Amino acid sequence: MTIRIGMLLFPKITQLDLTGPFEVLARLPDVELALLWRSLEPITSSTGLTIQPTRTLREAPAFDVLVVPGGAGVIPLLRDAEVIGFLRRQAETARYMTAVCTGSLLLGAAGLLEGYAATTHWAYHELLARCGATAVKQRVVVDRNRITGGGVTAGIDFALRLVAELSDEDTARAIQLGLEYDPEPPFRAGTPALAGEELSARVRHLFEPSRKQYEDELDRRQ
Repeated sequence: MTIRIGMLLFPKITQLDLTGPFEVLARLPDVELALLWRSLEPITSSTGLTIQPTRTLREAPAFDVLVVPGGAGVIPLLRDAEVIGFLRRQAETARYMTAVCTGSLLLGAAGLLEGYAATTHWAYHELLARCGATAVKQRVVVDRNRITGGGVTAGIDFALRLVAELSDEDTARAIQLGLEYDPEPPFRAGTPALAGEELSARVRHLFEPSRKQYEDELDRRQ
């Protein structure tokens, strides 16, 4: 039976939040992927990559899985009635409602993480509590039919875990091997614990303006 997966698109998306999981999920047997936005006009990511939606929110069917990526473009969606309504409708029938990076905060803004454990990018992790979620510092968190991934590159790990849930671990391992996904970063600096206090403070400062915007929008929603 075909597995239908919808992936939300929006301007200023962090493209790897979308394209990392897409590359994994597209290798599932008998899968149908749709890229969803208000219109079929191309959108531009936060780093200038152009991506083409394939279905509009209004014409979208019920999906087995809904994936919400993150990025700066999430901020104006936190109180967007059309997008929030779309997510809530999908949640009524979807097998899994999922998110990567700050996409988790959009799920939370729709009320879909209340009472669930979840994760997001480390710089915004504490904001999950404002959505009624239990913040867990893991790269991927599975709580019943909610699956969330940490920041950006964690989307690949997230998608492999999702494949295992939708199919089986052997299929996920085969996809991982086909992608030669065996990370060996040149520097051990991918988390605040590894990077140390000085570097973490410098990078956290870069995120501070958007973090404040997230806080303000979530507060207004409440």
